[in-house]
Amino acid sequence: MDRRSFLRNTALGGTAAAASSLAAPAIAQDSRTLTMVTTWGRGLAGVFDAAQRVADSVNAMTDGALTIDVKGAGELVGAFEVFDAVTAGQADMYHGADYYFVGQHPGYAFFTAVPFGMTAQELVNWYYFDGGMELHDELGQIFGLKSFLAGNTGAQAGGWFSKEIKSPEDFNGLKFRMPGLGGKALGKLGASVQNIPGAEVYQALSSGAIDGTEWIGPWADEKAGFQEITKIYYTAGFHEPGAGLSVGTNREVFEDLSPAHQKIIEIACAEAHQWNHAQFLSNNGSALQRLQSSGVQTMEFPDSVWDAFGQASQAVHDENMGDELYKKIYDSAMASMKSSSAWIQKSTGAYVAQRDRVLG
Repeated sequence: MDRRSFLRNTALGGTAAAASSLAAPAIAQDSRTLTMVTTWGRGLAGVFDAAQRVADSVNAMTDGALTIDVKGAGELVGAFEVFDAVTAGQADMYHGADYYFVGQHPGYAFFTAVPFGMTAQELVNWYYFDGGMELHDELGQIFGLKSFLAGNTGAQAGGWFSKEIKSPEDFNGLKFRMPGLGGKALGKLGASVQNIPGAEVYQALSSGAIDGTEWIGPWADEKAGFQEITKIYYTAGFHEPGAGLSVGTNREVFEDLSPAHQKIIEIACAEAHQWNHAQFLSNNGSALQRLQSSGVQTMEFPDSVWDAFGQASQAVHDENMGDELYKKIYDSAMASMKSSSAWIQKSTGAYVAQRDRVLG
């Protein structure tokens, strides 16, 4: 797929007249403002923070010469419309989870998370040292984007359920919110999978439109208020072991910036990735204690369910292997993950187990 054919086939590509309703870059004598649209409702814990962190860092490092105006989902375009808006040149950049855009190309899932994929540390190992960044760029070139990792939630929870999950059969007919390839895997277990923007999930769960949802982890989930609706919480999930967030900038806009400003955006994104990962992990422990104190039952899926997750996940990967670029990304990511995991397990993994044993 090339950019021209993409624009012919996308709804936004056929409605260029709508561009006038969106904010165009404002260029003053020595300053420029870029509009960032996001997949996040304004103020959504952690994820919107990451987008704002990128903007604040760019604004500070350029001393106001380059500023980024951050828009929440729905303020200019809907949460799932940001990719098309930026690709079509109707907004300058987006911040979001790239697995929302597997409909454009399934390879985008790897730059958020794939089921049974990389932890946050393994993701950055691949991204910065084993070819992941270059593959992100290769994928972005198809759609006229320049992309960088720009946030990470860490390992995400298995989710909130209206009933206990005792076997794989319990997913049959279950209405569940889960984006990306993890959602496709759940679909193979018979779930009716919904892809709902984060700001709309509480209402969907509260109204019974869905029977359960994954979101992020204890801190963000507590902020969202899911504990008000159900008390059944699975704390380990198969679908997002270290979910990356991304900034995608319209490539023509990016290339029109000075080399200094291009580098500042790259560095601001990398710093936001590390900052955001720490933000989530530093808040999750105390939030988990509060959830448990309020009566939330923290649970783990049985082995039979994990086995079913694994089989369904591999089937989803296999379905995409006919796409040459997908296979290239998959092979690269899996090779890097295997290499990283070999040492992490023997060093950090062994140390943490012994530390916790010794210290009780």
